[in-house]
Amino acid sequence: MSDESSSPMTGMLVSGILVLALLFAAQSVFAPLFFALFIIAIVWPCQVTLQAKLPRLLALLITLVITVGFITAIGSSLAWGLGRFGQWLFANADRLQAAYATAVDWLEQRGFAIAGPIGDWLDISRLLSVIQGAAGRLNRFGGFTLLVLIFVMLGLLEVEDFAARLKLPNARPYGEIILAASRIIATKFRRYMLVRTLASILTGFLVWLLSIGAGLELAVAWGVIAFAFNYIPFLGPLVATTLPTLFAIVQFDTWQPAVLIFVSLNIIQFVIGSYLEPRLAGASLAVSPSAVMFAVFFWSLVWGLAGAFIGVPILIAFIAFCSMGASTKWIATILSGSKVETSDAEQGHGQ
Repeated sequence: MSDESSSPMTGMLVSGILVLALLFAAQSVFAPLFFALFIIAIVWPCQVTLQAKLPRLLALLITLVITVGFITAIGSSLAWGLGRFGQWLFANADRLQAAYATAVDWLEQRGFAIAGPIGDWLDISRLLSVIQGAAGRLNRFGGFTLLVLIFVMLGLLEVEDFAARLKLPNARPYGEIILAASRIIATKFRRYMLVRTLASILTGFLVWLLSIGAGLELAVAWGVIAFAFNYIPFLGPLVATTLPTLFAIVQFDTWQPAVLIFVSLNIIQFVIGSYLEPRLAGASLAVSPSAVMFAVFFWSLVWGLAGAFIGVPILIAFIAFCSMGASTKWIATILSGSKVETSDAEQGHGQ
């Protein structure tokens, strides 16, 4: 009996590993595809509204223009902020090296020998190469975006036909389950992006005000970087907090203002991320923080920066699908951060 019961679990595990290996090996196709599905779920109501008043192709064109504008705004803001930071690094290389030398002397006098390992990372040439590498990735982002938009265009043209096929008798019962789950997921995706956008705008604004109040150079750049990186849970706020702190050490030539800025930035991130966002998202988007952290780090390992961004939406979709079936509802319960097991709609479809 034990062998018989373990064989299905073993088969599922092997299948899961093979699927993940395929997603990693063909990331140039699957990453844009997942992004496109995410975008389609968000912008479909806009497409439907426009189709009711305009020809279908014209409505599609307007929807794509809006989508391109949003993606371009985030990508351009991040590129501009990092570009300003890179220019400052290049222009103030001597100040950076002097601050590093002072920090090394202070630590070595107290018995901490860090010149070797940390010196390699704080070397100005290495930092500039990191910035240049980030700029190169942002340039490749254009090709990624183009492929995403192609998938979005084709997907928006086929949504209605695909939904109709799922309702056919030959597709039952799985077609109805997929259709119901897709509706729930689309609603959650739209709420997730709305909450994330509002939180990102507020974070960027507060970081900008803090930078001005503290007399930190590149105040606008820090606000823009905080806005763009806030779309990536955990990793984004970490970068948006660490960079201004290190920058403050170099600018002020002392650690007291840097500590104050570091504490203030973390307070902003904590209040918005741990207090405001959960209340805006509500119980429908409640996900275990551990599951969110795992999703961000895991998908960033698989697909890089794109995976870090799309990791949480993938987790939300996975939980929604698991909540639809009686045999997998326990997985949704474990991964959910809410005490409520499922919504009424999900319970109705799961029966």
